[in-house]
Amino acid sequence: MVPLIGMVKEFDVQEDVIRSTAKELFEEEGVEIPFHIGTMIEIPRAALTADLIAKRAEYFSFGTNDLTQMTFGYSRDDIASFLPVYLEKKILKVDPFQVLDQDGVGQLIKMAVEKGRSTRKNLMCGICGEHGGEPSSVKFCHRVGLDYVSCSPFRVPIARLAAAQAAVEE
Repeated sequence: MVPLIGMVKEFDVQEDVIRSTAKELFEEEGVEIPFHIGTMIEIPRAALTADLIAKRAEYFSFGTNDLTQMTFGYSRDDIASFLPVYLEKKILKVDPFQVLDQDGVGQLIKMAVEKGRSTRKNLMCGICGEHGGEPSSVKFCHRVGLDYVSCSPFRVPIARLAAAQAAVEE
C-alpha cells in the first residue's frame, strides 16, 4: 500500500520501486507470490483525482484519521485545546476524529469510490482508522459501497455489529 499520495505520478514512482524489488526478490528466492498494489487515500487531492489514481492503483484504503485532519485543517495533536469549546458552542456536534464527518470527509470518500470505480469497476475500497469501529461511521461506509472497514482489535465486535445492522437496514 502506497501512503500519502496526492498525484498519480507519486503512486507510479512507488509502484515501480515495489514491483522491481518484488521481482528481484522472487528471482532470488525462486518463488513468485501474487500481490496487489493500492494506495491509502489520505489527502483530499487524491480523493478528487481518484479516477486517475484508479487507473494504476488496484485498491483504495481511506486513511480516515489523516483525511479528517487534512480536510478540516485540524491537527490531532492540537484539537484538544479547542475541541471542548467547539462542542460547547455546537460548532462541532462530535469529535470528527471519533465519528466520521459524513458531510465533508464522507463526501470525499463517496466521491472517490464513485470516481475510482468509474475507471476500475472491481476496485476494492475500505477505510483504515478508528472510524472503522464507530457504528454510525460503519453504517455510512456500507451506504457508500465500501468493501471493508479496519479498526483496532478492541473495536472489532462493535464494527461487526454495526455492519450487520447496516446490512439489515438496507
